[in-house]
Amino acid sequence: MINEQERKRIIALIRQEVVPAIGCTEPVAVALCVAKATETLGVRPERIQVMLSANVLKNAMGVGIPGTGMVGLPIAIALGALVGRSEYKLEVLKDCTQETVEQGRLFIAEKRVSISLKENISEKLYIEVNCKSGKQKATAVISGEHTTFVYIASGNRVLLDKRSDVCKEREEEPLELTLHKVYDFALTSPTDEIRFILESARLNKAAAEISFERNYGHGLGKMLRGKYEHEIMGQNVFSRILSYTSGACDARMAGAMIPVMSNSGSGNQGISATLPVVIYAEETGKSEEELVRALILSHLTVIYIKRELGRLSALCGCVVAATGSSCGITMLMGGKYRQVTYAVKNMIANLTGMICDGAKPSCALKVTTGVSTALLSAMMTMENRYVTAVEGIIDEDVERCIHNLTQIGAGGMNETDKMVLEIMTGKNKNTY
Repeated sequence: MINEQERKRIIALIRQEVVPAIGCTEPVAVALCVAKATETLGVRPERIQVMLSANVLKNAMGVGIPGTGMVGLPIAIALGALVGRSEYKLEVLKDCTQETVEQGRLFIAEKRVSISLKENISEKLYIEVNCKSGKQKATAVISGEHTTFVYIASGNRVLLDKRSDVCKEREEEPLELTLHKVYDFALTSPTDEIRFILESARLNKAAAEISFERNYGHGLGKMLRGKYEHEIMGQNVFSRILSYTSGACDARMAGAMIPVMSNSGSGNQGISATLPVVIYAEETGKSEEELVRALILSHLTVIYIKRELGRLSALCGCVVAATGSSCGITMLMGGKYRQVTYAVKNMIANLTGMICDGAKPSCALKVTTGVSTALLSAMMTMENRYVTAVEGIIDEDVERCIHNLTQIGAGGMNETDKMVLEIMTGKNKNTY
């Protein structure tokens, strides 16, 4: 049984990890870091030097920047300096206008921005920004999480330094999660304390519906809503889940100026953890309370797995997010804890190994693959069918299954990650 203190800590964790974001979180986090360095400098910078970990660079190269009609890091950096406000966090660019975009284009054309890999770091999420104007200089560093500043300096005066273990704030005893605890929390928490998760449904559904009206990215969601829904897939729960989830991803990856609710620093993870559960609940007439609990189960499962896997990895985030939504759908189908464990096993057995080759419009395809599998896995669980311990990386113990997944994603796929980046930067060597 979860006591009140632990329940409050879990709620705080969800509120910390499930937050609104405009645009892909990696270039937006870079813009946030630029905004903080610019604010620290106190004047418009003449030069901006940005050094990034490989995983941040990989996820920031191919995505649309909200409100700009442009792709990639340079415009995100320029706008971070020109219009970014650090107090907005992952909505740092929401004050962007056409006028500021033109100013940003000029800023780039004047070659005021340089981007490079940060060498000899182990942290996969690392952003370092140096802003200069005349003899003035300011530095800001984000590390570990998309909005976590670990170093800020104005000239030689250090304003913040949390880079060393000595300087890191001591946390209270770590919050330990298990899948069973995640399930119990979702099932037993007072509804009024967790109803805030419905905001994820509102934001992410709105993003999908905007994509149906316009042409974003590859237009997968809009396409699935058109003749293919009628002629091939049929109008049903499955087709609606696919169209809404991919549609929201289309809009986000193509740079729509609209917030989505992210999870663990990723908008696509937030979309994949939310919309399959929401659409299934709507289509099957579930109550608000049932939806709330299923969304909490989905989002908290994602948070739990991502804490072990890491913010950025070689493993596509849709694998984890779709695992969460499969658990949520299983709950809506009437499944109990045993069936939820089956859903996790089925997802890990199927999707482990899907590579992340950066954030980009075609992520909508991967998201669709993930949520398709999520629904199939949930259907299997309700027939008490699941991948067993004699098959592949699956273990009888569901916690061990999750550990196997994260071991592969966080460690085993590192060489794959390096190769992916080499391929991506090789074909874009004239861009950065």
